Amino acid sequence: MQTSFFRSVQVAVLATACVISLQSAARADLGACGEVDVRANAECTVIPPSAQCETMCTPISVRAACSAKLAASCEAECTKLPSIDCNATCQAGCMGDCTLDPGKFNCRIDCQADCDGRCSAGCAKSGDKTKCMASCSGACSASCDNQCDVRLPSADCNAVCKASCEGSCRVETNLDCQIDCQARGYVKCEADVTGGCKTRCRTQQGALFCEGDFVDTGDKLQECVDALKSVLNARVTASSSGSSGCEGGACMAKGEASVSSDCAVAAVGSKRNTHAGAVGLLLAAVGLVWRARKRKGTGGQ
Repeated sequence: MQTSFFRSVQVAVLATACVISLQSAARADLGACGEVDVRANAECTVIPPSAQCETMCTPISVRAACSAKLAASCEAECTKLPSIDCNATCQAGCMGDCTLDPGKFNCRIDCQADCDGRCSAGCAKSGDKTKCMASCSGACSASCDNQCDVRLPSADCNAVCKASCEGSCRVETNLDCQIDCQARGYVKCEADVTGGCKTRCRTQQGALFCEGDFVDTGDKLQECVDALKSVLNARVTASSSGSSGCEGGACMAKGEASVSSDCAVAAVGSKRNTHAGAVGLLLAAVGLVWRARKRKGTGGQ
């Protein structure tokens, strides 16, 4: 009976999410995601409160969040203007994209892609390439978010292209400064963010991970989920998985509940963005199943 009930709740919520996802929503802001570097079309999962969630809070998983936080704070220190050559090279490419299909040009995605390429080139000879790439990617995310705060149709595609290149080229110009600046605060940031990750894992909603990286949403989980889908075309699922028993007061249920890609993802540039309530309802259903299984595991009905 309980299994049938839980399944019915999940199916009903998923159906509701599909209906609501067809409704329009305001443009989401990636600032709700703590400026973490999340790539376009990323796979993201909300992990409910569990021991499994806390074990995912490792130095590696919080590295992206720390790099983004530190990069944002280091921007006040790293203020060299982008080189003319970098801007010219970058704009030559995106101006072509604007000519072909200006309506589909996405400043944030284009800026991040160009910036990633510049990170690879800039970090190629680094003694610690992994650390260099992490610092550079964090700087890309922060810089692209800042420079891409332009709105169509008030800004045409060429203006958006220039904003994209400004964000990317600022990172290239200030890469050494960013690496040095971020290194000074990384140890403390790692400790703080790891603790924050575990704290999120103990809340009712749980913690968000994208491609294995913790996304520090603070108390803006829903806003971040909406932003990832509308801005980056990311696929976000809510998962509940685990054994039949409970460990340390955390129960993990076998199986996975997720919104299908058709419902969970809003196309970049589309007027159909996922409604804020869809994932919220899904998370509520996951929480209901989790709490019920917890009572069952401790002898309650």
